[in-house]
Amino acid sequence: MTSLTLNGVTKSFGPVVAVNGVDLEIRDGEFMALVGPSGCGKTTLLRMIAGLEDVTSGEIRFDDVVVNDLPPSRRGIAMVFQSYALYPHMTAYENMAFGLKLDGRTQRDVAREVARVADMLQIGAYLDRLPKHLSGGQRQRVAIGRAIVRDPKVFLFDEPLSNLDAALRVAMRIEIAKIHHSLAKVTMIYVTHDQVEAMTLGDRICLLRNGVVEQVGTPAELYEHPQSLFAAEFIGSPKMNRIEGEFAERFACKTVGVRPEHIDIVGGEGAWRGGVVHTERLGADSYHYVDVGLGTPVIVRELGRSALAAGAQIALAPQKAHLHRFDAAGRRIAN
Repeated sequence: MTSLTLNGVTKSFGPVVAVNGVDLEIRDGEFMALVGPSGCGKTTLLRMIAGLEDVTSGEIRFDDVVVNDLPPSRRGIAMVFQSYALYPHMTAYENMAFGLKLDGRTQRDVAREVARVADMLQIGAYLDRLPKHLSGGQRQRVAIGRAIVRDPKVFLFDEPLSNLDAALRVAMRIEIAKIHHSLAKVTMIYVTHDQVEAMTLGDRICLLRNGVVEQVGTPAELYEHPQSLFAAEFIGSPKMNRIEGEFAERFACKTVGVRPEHIDIVGGEGAWRGGVVHTERLGADSYHYVDVGLGTPVIVRELGRSALAAGAQIALAPQKAHLHRFDAAGRRIAN
């Protein structure tokens, strides 16, 4: 098992600072999701961990060993790329076997390991096919299998599901979760811009913004106790309602955040009254966008099917126990 420690890690491309003084500890066997908007530095950080980018300043440690100057081949890592990065002239079997052959493994060992991993990923029937004859999901399974057979200390995933359609992304999320549970001793670091992937896969999440760590914690901690307005709005779908002005002033803050499920539709006056602009009916839930005169509609979650139609006038009451207060700098104010 391998733990990783990043101390003050910075990466500059000329005058542009892509990663700025990141401190992060990743525990033995942990699944750490690096998440954030495009350009926040998450892929650059992953590439520095892999050894594909030099570190401008700071230290990266695998256990107690500083690996800043260690080549990728000696770090004990395996990387799964967004683009699959399969050799087009090799079959799925040959792609998975390539690294083992370079390590000098016998033909029997190679065949046994490839068969074992192919069975785990349910791709045994496709091993004789070239990548061009595989679907996107099958190609990604081959790419993951190629990483698994090398028995790495650390798995690095760089947005591996972004090229797949929605249904296949869900299926592959389940497969990656199963791999994590079956390879409990392997540390995994997973880069994504999709907060749903981060929430459903990560033991912990590192949220990045402009090259800086915004917050680190379990999915529940980031959802229930965001330490900044940025974290509050980034984690959760639909995002947290952001309310300023007179309502926020009542709670001695610049901004109040409240999630859609923490606003009740009430029969009396409530805190706000307004008209339903639009309703999204998703079967088990309905999301109402209500114009209460705050500039942007307030999003309200209602369980089950809803009879509300556009134009309906309703009263809303936010649950005070679930209000999040933020100061003018967007930092959380303790309740």
